[in-house]
Amino acid sequence: MQQYETVIILTPLLSDEAAKEAIAKFSKILTDNGAEIVQEDNWGLRKLAYPIQKKSTGYYHLTEFRAPGELINKLEIEFKRDERVMRFLTIALDKNAIAYNEKKRSGAFNKKPKTEEAAA
Repeated sequence: MQQYETVIILTPLLSDEAAKEAIAKFSKILTDNGAEIVQEDNWGLRKLAYPIQKKSTGYYHLTEFRAPGELINKLEIEFKRDERVMRFLTIALDKNAIAYNEKKRSGAFNKKPKTEEAAA
């Protein structure tokens, strides 16, 4: 199974409960079709780089998962059918991206280098 990462931007008109319900719907689609969710990260309401559908903000959510390739088409069709989704992007991760994400999850980038700790 290939590892993927999907970022979706939901319309800002949703309440927090409605946004969580939409995200849960897509997570359920993944798990029901044999995918394994590695990590979910809710970025919350953020300003967009440019207006989309006359909106300047959106709810961002990132999901990292392992899935068979044919599931991606089903998932993206569901994104297109759902009016709450303004944009989405799914990418296949290579071995370097997977290693980077594992380091990020373990907190390796938040630790100070030893030279700074000794100087402090």
